[in-house]
Amino acid sequence: MDYDKLKGVIEGLLFISGDEGIDAKEISEITEVSEEEVIDLIEDMKADFRRAGRGIQIVEVARAYQLTTLPEHVPYFERLASSPSQSTLSQAALETLAIIAYKQPLTRSEIEEIRGVKCEKALNTLLTKQLIREAGRAEGIGRPILYATTKDFLEHFGLRELADLPEPPVNLDIEEARMEASALFGKAEEPAND
Repeated sequence: MDYDKLKGVIEGLLFISGDEGIDAKEISEITEVSEEEVIDLIEDMKADFRRAGRGIQIVEVARAYQLTTLPEHVPYFERLASSPSQSTLSQAALETLAIIAYKQPLTRSEIEEIRGVKCEKALNTLLTKQLIREAGRAEGIGRPILYATTKDFLEHFGLRELADLPEPPVNLDIEEARMEASALFGKAEEPAND
């Protein structure tokens, strides 16, 4: 494997390993390159990142390498963290939020049973945006997490209380609703699958 490709593989491994990081020995085993060569490559990558003025760096913490942001960029990250997110919700997240709003509290498996598809990504999005919260644990095997809406949900949608939610449609045909949305917006909507 050529030098640049190997550096790309190592960068990917560092990215995937996240906060836990990955040590040189494990990288060596995965890439089938000596541990010393891995360390040399990482040192070279560190220098490449500095020369290129990249927004990330490679650091060694507890004998594991990981990608981190630069300390001098902290003021920008703080602004991002403190600014309200203006991004819109995906169709999957909206469907998941509606199910929770009308049937709360309920577990992920109950939501997935209603939607017919996995909803882990949508739940994570809604938790991050603080529109839902963990509302305890259900009784039974594994004691799964129960989800409910938050005060932020009410504020975001201009509701005084949950009783102000509009009546849910009765006998809603999902395909018919998608066709109506398609006609309204002038394009076919992607089926929700997350």
